[in-house]
Amino acid sequence: MGAIPVSVSAPRRPRMAEMRPRVIATGGGGQVGTELARRAAANSVDVMALARADLDITDAAAIHSLLDAERPDVVINAAAYTAVDKAEDESETAFTVNRDAPGHFAEACAGLGIPLIHISTDYVFDGGKTGAYLESDPVKPLGVYGASKEAGERAVRGALEQHVIMRTSWVYAAHGGNFVRTMLRVGADRDLLKVVADQTGAPTFAGDIADAALSIARAVSAASDPGPTWGTYHYTAKEHTTWHGFAEAIFDAAEPVFGRRPKVEAIPTSEYPTPAKRPSNSVLDCAKIDAVFAPPRRSWREGLAEVTDELLKDSQDGS
Repeated sequence: MGAIPVSVSAPRRPRMAEMRPRVIATGGGGQVGTELARRAAANSVDVMALARADLDITDAAAIHSLLDAERPDVVINAAAYTAVDKAEDESETAFTVNRDAPGHFAEACAGLGIPLIHISTDYVFDGGKTGAYLESDPVKPLGVYGASKEAGERAVRGALEQHVIMRTSWVYAAHGGNFVRTMLRVGADRDLLKVVADQTGAPTFAGDIADAALSIARAVSAASDPGPTWGTYHYTAKEHTTWHGFAEAIFDAAEPVFGRRPKVEAIPTSEYPTPAKRPSNSVLDCAKIDAVFAPPRRSWREGLAEVTDELLKDSQDGS
């Protein structure tokens, strides 16, 4: 990855203590990016959320030009290629978005003195560990998606000291493509669903990830010397379940509205083959982020209740 010319004569705009941190966030059309924009005001942060049409994140020069002009206090990179199975056939695209783009942001941020919060994934691990994964555990991705995200982490670490990498898992929201919306859609018409029961993780609401990232953005922008806080962290909802358990909880919430519920049959992964292998254990230990930043973090059931309330209300309203 080539070096980016930087303008050393243009320092960051001076900030007054009472002013809200200014954040540029990528992935504005995705689950986390959308929630970053929705939750900015409540977190006392000004967010410029950029979708794909607003910025080509694979264009290093365009990234540097934008950051140089805007001089945000923090950048949050929530953009990613997340089509896990398609990535097996589209590895070049996956690595361009998940490795090269974070590297471009890290290099531009390094030259301009801007901290970067980068969203990563549990898929950097192979799922073979017994117990929750620590940040220090060896990475061993099973497929192209996980490998491209792990390469993105290395690109960020290699170019920028002032970074926070947030690994999360099983992301869902009331918008975008995700497990909750899929279950509600197919469950409305089918009497039987077969759902994998031997993969374990913590379903994590994109809104909770956004709240955590924004709270960290406030912390690093306000700190006079936040050096010890830089590094890799795990952030997920509290507690964990299986995809089967997650599906059952979704239909617990939907049954009063639907007036019915499908039977959810537990099956092993071997009965639901996919092009990309998934980790059987995606549980991430979050003690480090709790100790250093203490971001808001709640049970996955609480996040699910918020999302299903929104989705089911929309369903009742006919929207």
